[in-house]
Amino acid sequence: MRKSFVCTTIVGLAMMACSTPNQKTQTARDKFQVTQPVAIDTMYHSDYVSDIHSVKNVEIRARVKGYIESIHVDEGKSVKKGQVIFRISNQEYKGALLRTTAALKSAIAEAKTAELDLQNVKKLVDKNVVSKTELDMAKAKLDALNARVEQAESEEQSAKLNLSYAEIKAPFDGIIDRIPNKIGSLIDEGTLLTTLSDNNEVYAYFNVSEKEYLEFASGSKEAANRNEVSLILANNEEHSHKGFVETIEGEFDNATGSIAFRARFPNPERILKHGSSGKVRILKKVRNALVIPQKSTFEIQDKIYVYVIDNDNKVQMRSFVPKLRIPHLYILESGLSMNDKIIYEGIQDMKVGMQIDPEMVPLKKIINQLERQ
Repeated sequence: MRKSFVCTTIVGLAMMACSTPNQKTQTARDKFQVTQPVAIDTMYHSDYVSDIHSVKNVEIRARVKGYIESIHVDEGKSVKKGQVIFRISNQEYKGALLRTTAALKSAIAEAKTAELDLQNVKKLVDKNVVSKTELDMAKAKLDALNARVEQAESEEQSAKLNLSYAEIKAPFDGIIDRIPNKIGSLIDEGTLLTTLSDNNEVYAYFNVSEKEYLEFASGSKEAANRNEVSLILANNEEHSHKGFVETIEGEFDNATGSIAFRARFPNPERILKHGSSGKVRILKKVRNALVIPQKSTFEIQDKIYVYVIDNDNKVQMRSFVPKLRIPHLYILESGLSMNDKIIYEGIQDMKVGMQIDPEMVPLKKIINQLERQ
């Protein structure tokens, strides 16, 4: 009985050994999701580092020399057009105005006297009492005194201006910057008193390459809102108001090969300040772009690859050249076509030459899933 059991066991093992290769060949191949490149219309954005400037930003400088007598504003405060912000001691300029006014009155009086003398000389010449030479001398004297009157008027006007310059007013509505000189400081003509900025609107200046400039110029003809741009602030949040590209400089910078753009942004909340920074974001449209999922790709040195399958469902490795990288996708430049079948899931398990069981998934379905994530 024991011998019979041993024989049965050996026979069973032999049958299992003989059937093992046969079972391996009948095992189903691994199944992987496969997709194909598809052409779509899509949007992407480019960000450009920008410098932000107030539309109105001026330095307030002294026009006359003197001591700062009073300051009527504080740093960081808003002012209205015409509001007095500084006063410079003006006694010297008041005195100069009184002197020039007196000189003008004296010159006018002398000119009137000379005019009366000229009239008397004319009467005497008509009666042949004096010669015409006396008449010419009287006319020359009057002309000289009239010139003195004009000079005195000019000096009086200059004195009035100097006196008015002692009272410094805001040229427009805005925000006062730092005030380096305080009350009692002696300042010279041209001394910087403060800076005034109107931040209701701002300019954002940024540079683009020649290629991007040409793309922008050609694209601006397609849509009226092509010039609309966004501003990304330093905290990576988007400014709440859209802007527009207003103008482009007239020439390229030879050193960088770029050209400067200027965009204007509304800033009613006064969030943006003169001298701040950000990134101008421009949306760009691409038509019939051939795309593949980034998830399907991998890099070796400086090249990007995908796994493709041939007609026998064998895996091959293929490099391609991307044109752009957008969220979840690559826009293709070359290397792949719409007929290629690429591995979407499980590329980490792929080996060149292995045979798989493909499960075709439309790329548009994959894109919809990715956009919902």
